[in-house]
Amino acid sequence: MSEAAQVLALLADRGHTVAAAESLTGGLVAAALTAVPGSSAVFRGSVTAYATDVKRDLLRVDGALLGERGAVDPEVALQMAAGVRDLLGADRGISTTGVAGPGRQDGQPVGTVYVAVSGPAGTEARAGKVVSLRLNGDREEIRRESVRSVLGLLREELSGNARAQDTEQNGGN
Repeated sequence: MSEAAQVLALLADRGHTVAAAESLTGGLVAAALTAVPGSSAVFRGSVTAYATDVKRDLLRVDGALLGERGAVDPEVALQMAAGVRDLLGADRGISTTGVAGPGRQDGQPVGTVYVAVSGPAGTEARAGKVVSLRLNGDREEIRRESVRSVLGLLREELSGNARAQDTEQNGGN
């Protein structure tokens, strides 16, 4: 069973829905989820917020934060996840932001990625979890690993085996 299928099954078992906010993955998370038959029962939709002003205006990421730190930041990832959850009326929100290359962005090197999940209202998980990744590989490998990582984080949150905030991982070959 694929990571996406596992996540969707866990969401369905809990009666939860999910929405995705994507930057560097550009819709790959949504594509992975919607590739699974029956995903419409729990997947509310996604926002590909590639531009900084879309993160600010649509997902309600703090403009001062974006101005100070740029879009490649753990707090931005958390706010993106919370923003898409609220915007699309989901129980959980997930997000990806980072640098897939070929060059640096916001002073961050290629392979710097943050993935986040924000949980349901009235729960401690609502504040969310973020994972910091330092990925190796080319642009496509970094994007693929980012998808796998955000779905893995959501799976762990749903299973009650959450990772510690700001862990580092190496991906790719």
